[in-house]
Amino acid sequence: MNPEILTLTNELVAERFPESLAAMIAGSHVRGRATATSDIDLIVLMPTGARTYRESFLYEGYPVEAFIYTEATIADFFEADRARRRPSLQRMVAEAVPVRVHPLVDRLKTEASRQLLAGPTRWTVEQLNQNRYFLTDLLDDFIGVEDRTEGLAIATRLFDQAAAFHLTASGRWLGQGKWLPRELAALSQADADRFTDAFERYFRHDEKQSVIQLIETWLTQHGGRHFDGFSIGT
Repeated sequence: MNPEILTLTNELVAERFPESLAAMIAGSHVRGRATATSDIDLIVLMPTGARTYRESFLYEGYPVEAFIYTEATIADFFEADRARRRPSLQRMVAEAVPVRVHPLVDRLKTEASRQLLAGPTRWTVEQLNQNRYFLTDLLDDFIGVEDRTEGLAIATRLFDQAAAFHLTASGRWLGQGKWLPRELAALSQADADRFTDAFERYFRHDEKQSVIQLIETWLTQHGGRHFDGFSIGT
């Protein structure tokens, strides 16, 4: 990573978080994908009993997103992210570069990597069937829609819902925003490319068929369409 960012972050931690046990840089600066608008993602670990919070500020002209935890509260956030199948914090910690070193850093990085490798909890049969139904229903709305504005609205939902269905049914982590296509690519680069191409064809040229074919394929891989006999509730 950029040595200038590392030096600047060391100074930031000493100035703003002098009582911290440890600190780590994460995000795009660590991955080598920083742009002109990228934040410095900073994870700060404080002594037991300290406040847990998140704050945004400018430091020497750089935007900083600081996430402040204790050992206990970061474990709680790990569990919350695992439960929602979006391991944002685990990813940040696993890839992070230490700025202020403490034995806790290695323990947290090991645990974050372990959780990422283990993957999320799989859907039950009931959950899979529910999500097959919801995706089938949304796909049928897309197939039948004729109004362009309504079609765009449905396609926007379908973009997220279809990808989330395929990832979760495949036992993979979910992603939000830019992490959604990244997770698809991690599962299958061919599927990720096909997904991008299909939705580009619709959004640019109003061509539905590639989207329909892709989602039909994903539904088939995970049990097929589901409508007849579906029931939900007590």
